[in-house]
Amino acid sequence: MSGGNERPLSEVRFLTVAEVATLMRVSKMTVYRLVHAGELPAVRVGRSFRVPEQAVHDYLRTSFIEAG
Repeated sequence: MSGGNERPLSEVRFLTVAEVATLMRVSKMTVYRLVHAGELPAVRVGRSFRVPEQAVHDYLRTSFIEAG
């Protein structure tokens, strides 16, 4: 997991599920599905999840590539 775009943890910006849903223009349930399917990495904090902002951008970028 040593990529060239790895950032120090102090620089990682975490988003809530609601923020990810707004950013991706999908429902919160869709974000939960992506997290549980392992398609979107997330950190569990108590009973909620936090998603690294870069992971959302990476997911969208690869989705564009797959879509053609």
